[in-house]
Amino acid sequence: MNRIRYSVAMSLDGYIAGPNGEADWIITDPGMDFGALVAQFDTILVGRRTFETMVRAGRTTMPGIKTVVLSTTLRQEDHPEVTVIGEDAERAVASLRSESTKDVWLFGGGELFRRLLQSGLVDTVEVVVEPVLLGGGIPLLPAPAARKKLQLTSHRVHESGIVRLEYAVSKSA
Repeated sequence: MNRIRYSVAMSLDGYIAGPNGEADWIITDPGMDFGALVAQFDTILVGRRTFETMVRAGRTTMPGIKTVVLSTTLRQEDHPEVTVIGEDAERAVASLRSESTKDVWLFGGGELFRRLLQSGLVDTVEVVVEPVLLGGGIPLLPAPAARKKLQLTSHRVHESGIVRLEYAVSKSA
């Protein structure tokens, strides 16, 4: 079965974006193959706030990847290039997993991550720890959140100081 993978960059002090949503602190490491990562997915799943950031950047889609936005306020007719899911989001996300031919990339959005993690829909947490301390911003997992056990499945340290960690999410309580 295909997985729902939360794959995100994070500062060493646990933030996925700065206080104003900025991501200018994320560095590129030549040893990381972003194209190979993207090729593992056929669907990217984002929340409304992340999607609005994508709209401001003028990049709401990626070639060959379906963009799905979870939002109760956005209207499908205003964004025909993506799929907007508003009602019964957990069931719709579970369907995405079974309908996809590759894994689903849960991209950005700590609030969405928390919601789907609590619903048992996140299979892996993949964090690229950037060598920076932001001192504030959007946390990886906003409070309040239930405790979840993780099992380390992979790790790699890059010369740039970036550390890539991959964990399987325990499905037991």
